[in-house]
Amino acid sequence: MLLPDFLRTSPRARIAYLHDVMMAGLSFLLSIYLRVGEAWPRHVETETLVIGTALFAVIAAAVFLYQPMYKGIWRYASMKDLVAITRAVTLTILIFVPAMFLVTRLDDLPRSTLIINWFVLMALLGGPRFAYRILKDRRLDFRYETRRDPHAIPVLLVGAGDGAELFLRSLLREPDASYRVVGILTRKRHRVGRRIHDVEVMGTLDQVADVVGTLSGRNLRPMKLVLTHADFTGDEVQALLDAADRLGLTLARLPRPTDLRDGAADRLDVRPVSVEDLLGRPQAVLDRAAIAALIAGRRVLVTGAGGSIGSELVRQVAALGPAALTLLDNSEFALYSIDLEIAERHPTLPRAPRLGSVRDRRRLDAVMAEARPEVVFHAAALKHVPLVELNPVEGIWTNAVGSRHVADACRASGVAALVMISTDKAVNPTSIMGAAKRAAECYCQALDVLDQGKPQRTHFITVRFGNVLGSTGSVVPLFQRQLARGGPLTVTHPDMTRYFMTIREAVELVLQAAALGSGADTYRGRIFVLDMGKPVRIVDLARQMIRLAGLRPDADIRIAYTGPRPGEKLSEEIFHGGETTVPTEREGVLIADPRRLDHARVARLMDGLEAACMAGETERALAVLGDLVPEFGAEAVPA
Repeated sequence: MLLPDFLRTSPRARIAYLHDVMMAGLSFLLSIYLRVGEAWPRHVETETLVIGTALFAVIAAAVFLYQPMYKGIWRYASMKDLVAITRAVTLTILIFVPAMFLVTRLDDLPRSTLIINWFVLMALLGGPRFAYRILKDRRLDFRYETRRDPHAIPVLLVGAGDGAELFLRSLLREPDASYRVVGILTRKRHRVGRRIHDVEVMGTLDQVADVVGTLSGRNLRPMKLVLTHADFTGDEVQALLDAADRLGLTLARLPRPTDLRDGAADRLDVRPVSVEDLLGRPQAVLDRAAIAALIAGRRVLVTGAGGSIGSELVRQVAALGPAALTLLDNSEFALYSIDLEIAERHPTLPRAPRLGSVRDRRRLDAVMAEARPEVVFHAAALKHVPLVELNPVEGIWTNAVGSRHVADACRASGVAALVMISTDKAVNPTSIMGAAKRAAECYCQALDVLDQGKPQRTHFITVRFGNVLGSTGSVVPLFQRQLARGGPLTVTHPDMTRYFMTIREAVELVLQAAALGSGADTYRGRIFVLDMGKPVRIVDLARQMIRLAGLRPDADIRIAYTGPRPGEKLSEEIFHGGETTVPTEREGVLIADPRRLDHARVARLMDGLEAACMAGETERALAVLGDLVPEFGAEAVPA
């Protein structure tokens, strides 16, 4: 007979199993005693008692053996354990009744004994488990107040849900916990006045000042507001940050489940609120089945695989189960880093890290011939506006000509879909970087229109979006470095605004747009634009980051205005005035129906652009770029 693993590998599980079998036999005797009292010898034959006890214990032993009652840990006994016990007890009773009938005909056994037996056995099996959990949690009285350390940091929880209950329970298990909860705030008014582990829900989110005043009167003034779940909107987090700032408190949050350290499931520490929390964009509902169908089982290539967007594309694509993944980048270290990460996360995924530049058509053709990709994500680009202004030929060569090489190589290799990452700086561009990306958009659009009505030809899918938080060269890492040095934080202009989203969200929506664009020929020649929400003032972002660090803007950390840099606009746009905006069936993804361009003309201008770049002729390259992107006003050659 094949024994379950727990009988062979776990001494504690064996002890628990023997305990349960003994309780089963005892429950039969107790149920008879509870039914007939001390007169049981006159009502039930001794033989019936012996046979019934033994038979019940044997049946229970067989049933318990193959029920999931010994996979859990008694200290963490939960509703799942109770359900498993209920199923085992019910099954034992149901088998025992016909078996006992065959042996004794149930002549002298009161029928109600069997019902009583069910309740008694439930108590004998479940009671010790939950008693052990209470004992190990050191909270026999279930009261949080009795466990408070007066020297711990007082905190006010925001959110009266599962997160708050989990945090309070974790504190109950820790006699030396760093925090003590003095109250709870809630979104839901009907919860005010109720308690979680004896901690009072004292008010709603808009009553922070009143609640803190009440607690101060009780000599329990909190030092932190702690967000207990991750679905607070950006406006709510901003309002709480403002309230905390006025009251001299700091704002923190509990870690998300994915943030928990290894081995820390039984201990929760508060974390600083991040800029992403302040952004608080609602999660778009994605068609994950369509995204999986685009990637799963197909050969995928990512250019710029070591960059901010490229590396996140690689992570998300790898998680979707492609047949093979090729990583292309011209930075050895960046390529090494992302390849190592994917090797650790997905050791069985066939992958090929390849060094090379998108400006080298021969290298691209060689990589394409080797990888034979079915889907290509083109994220390689020079993205830093001031640097491209100082190195115009390099920016044009990579962003415009390099994108043309990728598009042509994909078309020649029969790739099913090319997804090109664009930028809001391509709309009415004032920078060389933006104009070069618009030129790349133009070329991909022209190719896509050229192949309209030919679904078997490559789909050229252009996805345009704004800034991503934390990307290489973006303002957030810059502010973090300046904060670490003690300031000042440099802002180019008090009225400068930008669109922001997180890298993860941007890539998820890129994949959603790719699934839409590759699935319908009606999207050919159009540009997918991610819904970026409301623009953010850079100076407000700077002030928020200073406050999140527990410091005061203009008092502890100064903000210095440096003036706009070459090529920078005060406000970015995601649609050109001549583009028609069209919604799609997926939330967070829009369509720009742009001006259609003739492929022959765009190709001819691209030839001239490449010749100028190869010759190092900056003036000529800028002039051709101006012809290709008329809205770009290139004034003079940078010094």
